[in-house]
Amino acid sequence: MTFILMSISCFAQAESPKEDDYFKIMKVPAPEGTILEVGGLCTFPNGDLGVTTRRGDVFIVKNPSSLKPTFQKFASGLHEVLGLAYKDGSLYCVQRGELTKMTDTDNDGVADDFETIYAWPLSGNYHEYSFGPKLAADGSFFVTLNLGFPPTWWNPTSMVPWRGWALHIFEDGRVEPWAAGMRSPCGISMIDDQLFYTDNQGDWVGSGSIMQVKKGAFMGHPASLVWANLPQSPIKLTTEQFFAKNETKMIYDSKGNSVKPENDVNAKVVTEMDMKKNFPELQIPAVWLPHGILGISNSEIVKIPQGSFGPFAGQLLVGDQGQSMVSRVFMEKINGEYQGAAWPFRSGFQSGIVRLAWGKDGSLFAGETNRGWGSAGEATEGIQRLVWNNKIPFEMRSIKAMPDGFEIEFTKPVDKKYALDLASYSVESFIYKYHSVYGSPPVNSQKCNVKGVRVSADGLTARIIVAGLRKGYIHSITLDGIRSQENYYSLVHPTAYYTLNNIPEGKALSLAGISTKNSALTKTLPSAQSKKSSSGGKTSVVKIPTYDQVKGLLVKNTCLACHNTDKRQVGPSFKEISTKKYTVGELISLIYTPKPEHWPGYSTPMPPMTNVPKDEVTKIAAWIKSLNK
Repeated sequence: MTFILMSISCFAQAESPKEDDYFKIMKVPAPEGTILEVGGLCTFPNGDLGVTTRRGDVFIVKNPSSLKPTFQKFASGLHEVLGLAYKDGSLYCVQRGELTKMTDTDNDGVADDFETIYAWPLSGNYHEYSFGPKLAADGSFFVTLNLGFPPTWWNPTSMVPWRGWALHIFEDGRVEPWAAGMRSPCGISMIDDQLFYTDNQGDWVGSGSIMQVKKGAFMGHPASLVWANLPQSPIKLTTEQFFAKNETKMIYDSKGNSVKPENDVNAKVVTEMDMKKNFPELQIPAVWLPHGILGISNSEIVKIPQGSFGPFAGQLLVGDQGQSMVSRVFMEKINGEYQGAAWPFRSGFQSGIVRLAWGKDGSLFAGETNRGWGSAGEATEGIQRLVWNNKIPFEMRSIKAMPDGFEIEFTKPVDKKYALDLASYSVESFIYKYHSVYGSPPVNSQKCNVKGVRVSADGLTARIIVAGLRKGYIHSITLDGIRSQENYYSLVHPTAYYTLNNIPEGKALSLAGISTKNSALTKTLPSAQSKKSSSGGKTSVVKIPTYDQVKGLLVKNTCLACHNTDKRQVGPSFKEISTKKYTVGELISLIYTPKPEHWPGYSTPMPPMTNVPKDEVTKIAAWIKSLNK
């Protein structure tokens, strides 16, 4: 009887539902020959969908949630339209150099009146993308402007006024520069009438994140400070003041050419929280989106409306262009500042997500493109729709910071046998460097001891006592051991990433009703088994890990940000790498010191992964080599 029960339990665990059991991705079919490299999406009051493309077209899609939507070309010949908004019967789009109002005055379905609301300077640099507009409550607009990329693309610059800024633009053409310090601000969004955005990893941006954009704020990238001395600037921080406290790492080869600098593992770690002590106007991320785990090029943020996506209404979803995925975010305010937790939500989209928009039926439209940027998925462009099947997944619904730990709310009751066991929880904190080098590995990692847990009577919340909380750090909270009360399911996403900008004041949890049971302390782990081979009288140990055994390492070390097991992504697939027949030693060397010349067909060079511990890189290399069979 015991054997039967154990078999049932193991089967239930193995069959725990996944993302696609609750949220289906459906394609929005477009007319044959239509190229939808989507740059902008918006939903009209009647449910029609407005779509803009990077090639300069604007479409109106009627019945977008149906099996046979109809596409009407509203305008064409525009310059790389990367945003769209509807207001009072007109459409407003951001072209590369201006905010444009488009109106169909004769009601024939085609725009015939084009008005420039405001035009900003351009240098002609290829990377001067412009994003928006987003409507404020008073009917005004916000746009964000990308930095330009010189040949030394790892050191972008602001070549003309307001590049790297957010601008607040009024219908009559008045403009006020709003905030500086942006690098590649694709994810401009209005959430509850407040401006937020996501930026892309690069120099001075260790990883993607969600940031609130307050008037006069400095978002962290110094290139745009060159315009802080202009009369309209709300920011007083100057380039000279910034670099008096920060060093730009410049490296040159024997011919005097600039060389892309890489992370110095021996350099002193300086974080954004550290630098904020020098520059109070520096805006730190509200919620970090760890690079390679919750995307590599974060884009649009949308708030889940009431009635959509079940228990997650009121939370945020964030698209990602590089990994073709959507993440979920729960935010709260502590000491007047936003912070919160982020989880993966839905992966598997056909191409890179640039824009998100809610349909009137409660489904979520995703506008996609991969041209020039690269992304996961087999398509180069398109529109897809994410549809909830009205079944509630077993997930962490929210995480709230407590004076001595975290309070975790679940979407369904947990099995208390496992929820009261400290072995079900693990917490680790880490952060990213704030430096001029492109991106950052996770640094200052530290395990946090989970000392106790109290589970509510209804099984919907667990409050964990955590030692070693660190202000200004990301805390990864993993609940591998938690099971649902109803059917023993594991969590669809067992790991959350909480950005702890502030630790709330208040009383620590009393010891009444606290469980300190930890089954991990009483288990005797079986010794590792290895395959032995004999050669020349010497015995060597050959350990070939499985994908399940290395997946956690691939996630942790952001390998999956650029590589897929079977398919080309930003970089070659692991199977393609294995066909080169490198030895394990050679693979280890190439991970630490990549050779881009080995892969001429890939435009994005791999950075040196010197932060990966030797034992972990050895397992990854052994697994990659094993794929060539």
